[in-house]
Amino acid sequence: MTKKHHLAFGIDIGGSGIKGAPVDLETGEFAAERVRIPTPVPSTPAAVGSVLGDLVSSFSLPKDTPVGLTFPAIVKKGVAQSAANVDKSWIGTDIAEVARRATGLRAVVANDADAAGFGEVVYGAAKDQEGLVLVITLGTGIGSAMIHDGVLIPNAELGHLEIDGFDAESRASSGVREREGWTYEEWAPKLQRYFAHVEFLFSPDLFVVGGGVSKKHKEFLPLLDLKTPIVPATLRNAAGIVGAAALAARAAS
Repeated sequence: MTKKHHLAFGIDIGGSGIKGAPVDLETGEFAAERVRIPTPVPSTPAAVGSVLGDLVSSFSLPKDTPVGLTFPAIVKKGVAQSAANVDKSWIGTDIAEVARRATGLRAVVANDADAAGFGEVVYGAAKDQEGLVLVITLGTGIGSAMIHDGVLIPNAELGHLEIDGFDAESRASSGVREREGWTYEEWAPKLQRYFAHVEFLFSPDLFVVGGGVSKKHKEFLPLLDLKTPIVPATLRNAAGIVGAAALAARAAS
């Protein structure tokens, strides 16, 4: 019989910080205070691996603790296929193996948007939602995660759909809104065009909108006219760590 874990450890690797915490798998809440260490410069595999070792050693983790990592890249079978906001030497690197060597623990690796989206499905705004959930993060660009009946479909780059001849995130991201100085009312038609196109392509059962701007969801979500329910994310900055831990626990079960 497979052992049921009550805790897993999530690590969120970002361009400016590497954050980690144990997660209570029953509640999706941190079981201890999160630790953050600045991302080294340059952020090579060796340098990041050293930080991962320091981060994990900050906690007394049993050797069989499931560990999940988020990474800002397209991740295929644990290997980075791209590198966003980290050193380009990561491309072609087995991220899970770097983590194992640095920490002595086996790790499950996921794209950062995928992990955050999965966290919303297991513990957040899309909990208990059946069918297809699309988690869309509106930030400097547009990130996305696709989850069907609780199963993550990895590396869905829906921010890079071509719409009206343009890369979608170049017209509809929160970063563009800030750069152009648009009001929420001025931004809404761009969001409407984006979400309506994604809705037509995938017919999801629920949209969840994340990113820092989701805190202001009352300013723009009511301006959208969609057939699909659309709600704000709830896990905020904890989503990556929580989602990574949940993915690791699922892989270990």
